[in-house]
Amino acid sequence: MLIDGALAGAIYALIALAFVLVYKSSRMINFAVGEWIMVGALLAGAGYYGIGLGLVGALLFAAAAMAAFGIAFNGIVVGRLTSHPVISLIMVTIGLGAMMRGTAALVFTGIPSGIPLPVSTEPLLMNGFPVSPEKLIAASTAAAGIAALSWLYHYSRTGIALRAIADDPSAASAAGINTHRLFALVWAITGITSAVAGILWTFVTGGGFGVALVGLKIFPIVVIGGLDSLPGTIVAAMLIGIVESLGAGYLDPQLGPGFGTISSYLLLLAMLLARPYGLFGRAPAVRV
Repeated sequence: MLIDGALAGAIYALIALAFVLVYKSSRMINFAVGEWIMVGALLAGAGYYGIGLGLVGALLFAAAAMAAFGIAFNGIVVGRLTSHPVISLIMVTIGLGAMMRGTAALVFTGIPSGIPLPVSTEPLLMNGFPVSPEKLIAASTAAAGIAALSWLYHYSRTGIALRAIADDPSAASAAGINTHRLFALVWAITGITSAVAGILWTFVTGGGFGVALVGLKIFPIVVIGGLDSLPGTIVAAMLIGIVESLGAGYLDPQLGPGFGTISSYLLLLAMLLARPYGLFGRAPAVRV
């Protein structure tokens, strides 16, 4: 159960990092992250089953389509609401999620979400413990994506510019940083990450429009880890994955089915009471 929880946590971390990147750069909370993952998986299925692009072609098709969608969303919606109250941005993402669910049900009717990967389904034995190869491949791919995003943010010139925007957008713009171009890049990365995460999630758990519900698992992760902390997000994702797995294995038989699913929200409530800014989040500065 620990192994299964850690493998699931790796996928959670990949999704949550895209969420945190958007928040750190624009202070915008994307409540439609689950729908982005769902559409990314459905686009991969459309490329594989509908268009016949093959495995690699379907992956590239879904990633390119979601990147274009992210850029269009930034240019058409986000760019026009930068000076509006935060509640406006929140309501826009909630409305976007509802629109994506309804549109996807019409556009992708009869198309399986996600694509099959050419791997054996026989469990692998690691020190005597059976491990699902699907989960192992998905977690390894997610870990590679996490490493790439972390390197981009911490060591590249683009990442330095993104950190400058997160600290002070006005000062970064005055220093010559093109904030509009970088915001578009962040949303493109969000789209690509959503497509990859959607494919990995459906590969492990199956498809369907219920994939959008995985977005609800991300909010406890980013709050527990700290909304503006990439390392905290990774740690919290692994913690949530393990807590869910142990809860389902040990508590569901005693307390009823479904307790493992809500255990992450109980952990979220405990964190909000004990440390509201998260494990690695920064406490708000107060003038005295």
